[in-house]
Formats: sequence, C-alpha cells, structure tokens
Amino acid sequence: MDTLTRIRAFIDVVEAEGFSAAARKVGRSKALLSKYVRELEDDLGALLLNRTTRQFSLTEAGHTYYRTASDILKEIDNLSDLVREGSKNLKGRVRVSAPRTFADAAVGQSLIDFAIAHPDVTLEIISDDRFVDLVEEGYDVAIRITRLEDSGLIARKLSAFSLIACASPGFLETYGPITHPSQLANVPCIVDTNGRTLNNLQFEDKDGSPFSVTVQGRLEVNSPLAAMRAAEAGLGVAVLPDFVFREREQEGTLQPILGDYLVTDRGIYAIYPHRRYLPAKVRAFVDFLSQWFKTAQ
Repeated sequence: MDTLTRIRAFIDVVEAEGFSAAARKVGRSKALLSKYVRELEDDLGALLLNRTTRQFSLTEAGHTYYRTASDILKEIDNLSDLVREGSKNLKGRVRVSAPRTFADAAVGQSLIDFAIAHPDVTLEIISDDRFVDLVEEGYDVAIRITRLEDSGLIARKLSAFSLIACASPGFLETYGPITHPSQLANVPCIVDTNGRTLNNLQFEDKDGSPFSVTVQGRLEVNSPLAAMRAAEAGLGVAVLPDFVFREREQEGTLQPILGDYLVTDRGIYAIYPHRRYLPAKVRAFVDFLSQWFKTAQ
C-alpha cells in the first residue's frame, strides 16, 4: 500500500469530519478508510486522530500533519493537472465562491456558459456575500466585486464596474432634482448593508477628491437586487452596481443621478490562492470568465 493512498484517506476523513461521511463521499468502506489511517499512524509512529464511538478529533500531531500533507497533496494534484493541461477535455471539480449579486444578475450567465463549454467539469457555486477564506474553506477561486486591497492572494481583474445612484421617476418628482450627493442626507435612501461603509456613501468630487455622505432611510437590505426593487417602488435612492442597474435601464423604472460623482475604481475580480501550480481547470475557468467579460462589453 503506497503512502499517498493513506494520506488521501486521512485527509478525506478530516475534511468530511468523520469516517462514515468520508466513506460516502469517496465511495469506499468505513473499515477500509480506518485501516488506511491506522496504517499511516503506524508508519509515522504517532496518533493523528482521537477516536470515540461517535466522533473524532485531531491530535496536535494530526493538526500539523494535516496542514502540511494537504498542501503537498494539492501540489501533487496541481502538477498532474499541469502536465495534462494540453488536453481539451478538462475534468474535475471547481469550487467557486460568488456573491449573490453576481450569481443572480445577468453576469452570472458567465458561470453557466463555462459549465456548458466544459461538460466534464463539475462547477460547484456557493453564493455567499461574505469574503470567504479560500485556503481554509477549500475554495479554488472566488469572485469578488470590490475595490481591490492588498492580500496574499492572486487577483485577476475580469471587468471594471461603477456604482450608480438612481431613483424612480415618481420619487424624483416628489423630492425634486438631485444634483449633488450632499442632497442625499435629506431624502430617504435604501441602505445596502453588504457595503463596507454601510450608510456612509462614497463619492468623488469632479477633481477626484473622495468624500462621503451619511444617509438614512427606513429600509435596509443586504442585496443590491432587493435595493433595486425597493428603489423602483419609490422607497428611496439606491446605489447599485452598474451591471445591476443596466438590467432596468431600458425599462425606464429607474433614473440615474449624480453621474459626475461616481466612484470608478471598482472591479470584478477572480481571486485564487497563490500556488506554484495553478490547476488547469481553475486556469481555464478564470481565462473563460476573462474572455466572457471582454466579449460582453
């Protein structure tokens, strides 16, 4: 029995949080996985798992071994992908974290189009508005809609986007023309709690100097799509990503305002861990999205 098989069994058990769950996931018997892990512990001369009848926990040695062994195993798998990269038939699973705004909007079609183009790739899309930890939570890539900040991750810009302040025609008739962001402090606004600045909206003067306006309203949501619908209903001014606003632009249910004060340094990024060997399936996914946005623009 080779050591690599035993290591894979150990990692499968840890990540599935149990022998039974791991057995169901990988299609092997619980007894066989237990045998592999026990043989690995015998080879190492160290206990990796504390077992009871209902649960298990990692020993201190188990924690250390898991962190290092999982990194090594990823490198081995990535190297295998790299060697096979010339093949057009990509296979395997790509686990993606994407904001609900991205997955539910028209730009989410890019994910569907990738799945159509690569039928042998299983695309697991987890819609989550929080910034997940790619390494700790086992994601291959994350889509982020943000102002990019320094991190230890690799970022590839897929597309630029702007934020657009808008309101319904009826709302603007009631509250009059809004020509400067400072006016927003005195009219109802819809607060998107996903934003890092919450009710402090960010703008730029015509000379590029940033400033903020504190706004308030009786509706707070954690979704730009919900904010859009609320604005259409006349409940206040909403600040939306341009790719969300564009979906309603032709219908005339929302009117853009304050276009001279938009913040423009935002982008849609594909974020992935800094690895020496990027798996071919992940590289193909990022390349596909990059080309998709170029074509869509």
